[in-house]
Amino acid sequence: MGLDLKPLLTAVPLKLQELAGKVIAIDAYNTIYQFLSIIRGPTGEPLANSKGEITSHLSGLFYRNTNLLIENVKSVYVFDGKANELKKGEIERRSKIKKEATEKYQQAIEEGRIEDARKYGTRTAFLTDKMVEESKKLLTQLGIPYLQAPSDGEAAAAFLTRRDLAYAAASQDYDSILFGARKLVRNLAISGKRKLPNRNVYVDVEPEIFEHDKVLHDIGLTHEQLVDVGILIGTDFNPSGFPGIGPKTALRLIKESGRLENVEKVKHLLPEVPYQEIRNIFLNPDVPKIDKIEFGEVDREKVLDFLCVEKSFSADRVSSTLDKLQKAAANRSQSLEQWFG
Repeated sequence: MGLDLKPLLTAVPLKLQELAGKVIAIDAYNTIYQFLSIIRGPTGEPLANSKGEITSHLSGLFYRNTNLLIENVKSVYVFDGKANELKKGEIERRSKIKKEATEKYQQAIEEGRIEDARKYGTRTAFLTDKMVEESKKLLTQLGIPYLQAPSDGEAAAAFLTRRDLAYAAASQDYDSILFGARKLVRNLAISGKRKLPNRNVYVDVEPEIFEHDKVLHDIGLTHEQLVDVGILIGTDFNPSGFPGIGPKTALRLIKESGRLENVEKVKHLLPEVPYQEIRNIFLNPDVPKIDKIEFGEVDREKVLDFLCVEKSFSADRVSSTLDKLQKAAANRSQSLEQWFG
């Protein structure tokens, strides 16, 4: 689900080139699920090779990251660890949605309703252990480091920004702000038009950035109060939130009352919500022990062998992309030599 802070925040447009030379901590599961959802065939089926193996995640990771590397954006991917017990309800909810979408997708295919099949297909994405391992393998071959978080990946990504190991966290969800990320980038490397769900309407999609301190200044809250706003709206740890309270109402109530315990409207419901534990998840998250991030080099032969030989990608297209990446790196190196020469 993700935290619905959008109505309260003002995005600052961002050009990808502005991130050149900076390290971005990417929420791995969030990003890979995105690829599995949107990289699909004409009838909504996931991309697959001749063996029937799903390759949407690898296609997305390869082309997204080579584009970032061409722009000299340095990524570190953060994978989720063990989910908090409070997140089980949200995980079960998502699983139910996928099961229902899968049934509707199969029915739409049988009845020849292609547009409906495409719509439901995007909701059936699932991530297996094999896909996770394949993703890590490809990232390593591209010289991109990854980090296994002890618990929530977004918490670990936010931690990297606070330790100055990353410039910003990148995710489509807003939870990183509640975890204290100094900066959050949404729509990383996405630029163009996106079709709105269930509507024949397209909107412009461009990268955008939110600064933690500016967010707090603009809405007039402390970080602790913003966490309380999140709990009122509903987080992954209390998906339902509180009845009848949306983002703007939650903001008003916390501004008026100071903290969750003082909100008269919800006092009778607080005993049913582990709000202290949820607060602690955001304010004192379980984070990795790390002092530095090491980047590698692209291993062209391993990438070609993995994607083209093992996974049946187009050798011409993969080679062409790697050529562009090599040329961009050479141009940067030449520019540096001229500058310091």
